[in-house]
Amino acid sequence: MADSFELQAELRTDTGKGASRRLRREGDLVPAILYGAGKDPQSLSILQKDLRKACENEAFFSHIISLQAGGEKQEAILKDLQRHPSKDRILHADFFRVRMDQAIIVEVPLHFINEENCVGVKQGGGLISHTMSSVEISCLPGDLPEYIEVDVIDLELGSSIHMSALLLAEGLTIPALAQGADRDQVVVACNLPRRAEEIEPAAEALDAEAEEGAEEESTDSDASDEAGSDSDSE
Repeated sequence: MADSFELQAELRTDTGKGASRRLRREGDLVPAILYGAGKDPQSLSILQKDLRKACENEAFFSHIISLQAGGEKQEAILKDLQRHPSKDRILHADFFRVRMDQAIIVEVPLHFINEENCVGVKQGGGLISHTMSSVEISCLPGDLPEYIEVDVIDLELGSSIHMSALLLAEGLTIPALAQGADRDQVVVACNLPRRAEEIEPAAEALDAEAEEGAEEESTDSDASDEAGSDSDSE
């Protein structure tokens, strides 16, 4: 696991939508809440620039965060982040306290490697299609990975890799797989480009039509020859 992230926060007593709007407008601060681990929720405020900078690192979304607030350091993970629909601004953040001896469920990014050298791409002319960019895992906070690597080098044309085939470090599990085989989703696949898929059946249809036409011409020719032969015999 990579080093923990640290954020400075301030405890706040004014809550509600009006207070949150005022906080964002007047102090360039992000309203936030910290909850979990059997403790009371705490309303916080974090500098907009500090939170935006942290969010630039992909690992921030799947790692332990040390929140410094009210003279106390608390370990947490980011559970939810609300962004402005059109501006580069964060509107609200939810943090969940963690205990190092209790498993947590976190969304972890997937990193795909060897796409250009994939068998289905190099030998079959296929394209790699990602159906998932992250996966939800369960583990102890100290085992939380920065990302999960997915090697597609042996992926053949028309084949796919499911969640159950992901290589996980010891101590990591995928909760969805415990809910049944139907939850074993496709992570990545290699298929022909859509245009090629459309052209191939069309070409096969044209070949079939040509063969049928040739057979009809051959039948007509045979019939004509037979008619000529009958006429000569008369």
